[in-house]
Amino acid sequence: MQAELFDELHEHGFHVRAAELGENVTTRGVDLLALPKGALLQLGDTAVIEITGLRNPCRQIENFQPGLLAAVLERTSDGRVIKKAGVMGVVKEGGLVRVNDPIGIKLPPPPHQPLEGV
Repeated sequence: MQAELFDELHEHGFHVRAAELGENVTTRGVDLLALPKGALLQLGDTAVIEITGLRNPCRQIENFQPGLLAAVLERTSDGRVIKKAGVMGVVKEGGLVRVNDPIGIKLPPPPHQPLEGV
């Protein structure tokens, strides 16, 4: 999940910190939602995560803070739903991941497929 989402939520009166929404990794400076399906994130020296889709926020998020579900969803002018609650992935290579480790991105070969909810 992108730390920028926490910043945005804070601007709307929500108080959410890393790991409180069940995410395993929090990033900053990486536009996770814009990555294509199959993109690889290298975390630290050896860990590699393959991005598989958009995280689908569920109604349980309302138990954490009322109104939060609506805050992590947006609609475009044409009615399309934008899910901002992070991405899902599969661990391809394990490894130690530490705070402030660099994040490398390797895109899959084109054509790129946009992320969809999983």
